Amino acid sequence: MIIIGKTKKLKYGSAEEMEERIEKYFTDCEGHPLTDEEGNVITDKYGQPVIVGAHPPTVTGLAIALGFKTRQSLLDYQARSGAFNDILTVAKSRCEEYAERRLFDRDGVNGAKFSLMNNFKGWRDKPAEDNSAAMDKLDSILDKIREEI
Repeated sequence: MIIIGKTKKLKYGSAEEMEERIEKYFTDCEGHPLTDEEGNVITDKYGQPVIVGAHPPTVTGLAIALGFKTRQSLLDYQARSGAFNDILTVAKSRCEEYAERRLFDRDGVNGAKFSLMNNFKGWRDKPAEDNSAAMDKLDSILDKIREEI
């Protein structure tokens, strides 16, 4: 184990160990095909395998899969462990990318928007700008130009 300071220990002894757990989490998010008693994959009416256990990748889910008690514990760990900062940044970016893709999905847009604005930096609602004053000024300038022509 790597020791930070005098008493704080990191959960993971190596980057490879953490990466394995992260990959397992993302694989688990994909779910697995449903099978019958004989191990045959069950398909839907279109011949596609029925997938069970699939769930969206989230930062909190990642934290729990890595053995942390809370999302904040994962963020604190990332902040104090330079050795794992890049690995965790990439893993969190994978969660962010999933949420971002859901912005284009009618069923997931509200949840994705909430998650992005509250869990990731740089995402916020921008209020619609009132540009009517600028348009009035532009119209006035155009009128003056037309008068001179």
